[in-house]
Amino acid sequence: MMPFSVHQNVDHPVSLYTATKKSNELMAHAYSSLYKLPCTGLRFFTVYGPLGRPDMAPFLFTKAILENRPIDVFNLGKMKSDFTYIDDIVEGVIRVTEKIPEQDTGWNSDNPDPATSYAPYMIYNIGNNNPIELMKFIEVLEDCLGKKAEKNLLPMQPGDEHETCADVDDLINIGFKPSTPIEKGIKEFVEWYLSYYSKT
Repeated sequence: MMPFSVHQNVDHPVSLYTATKKSNELMAHAYSSLYKLPCTGLRFFTVYGPLGRPDMAPFLFTKAILENRPIDVFNLGKMKSDFTYIDDIVEGVIRVTEKIPEQDTGWNSDNPDPATSYAPYMIYNIGNNNPIELMKFIEVLEDCLGKKAEKNLLPMQPGDEHETCADVDDLINIGFKPSTPIEKGIKEFVEWYLSYYSKT
């Protein structure tokens, strides 16, 4: 159900990637429960920006476009992602470190809230709360590069989500909402990429 809330059950992951994320949260909860260690779990939504991972779409697409190679576009570019600029991620991390998790005294095992616990444990989404179609993301990237991409349109990959969108109400409750538009974020990524790789 959109947007994805930390208060929804996520016990049936559709990919190994998401399964590892859930297992990390479970292990953190066990530590929190056993040792009363306050633990905060963070769910990042499609992070992009300068100094990002070179195996992610913005890097792969930019490199291919500049080298006149086609880019692989899955689900014919119709999937939507909640692209979140790195500065918003960092600000979100800083904000949640200032909010130490506490035990939820109203937590009920008969109707459990997955985002809180009887232990000092809490989960937050950090996302832009604004899904963007992949083809739109590519168009903005093309505009920033001043060059069109050759697109290799492919079907959906197994395990991919058709759409992601973060419910950030809990983050808003501690005073922050990510808001960097992709036009600004991609522009800053491209400027960094061109500058960084011109020196290598």
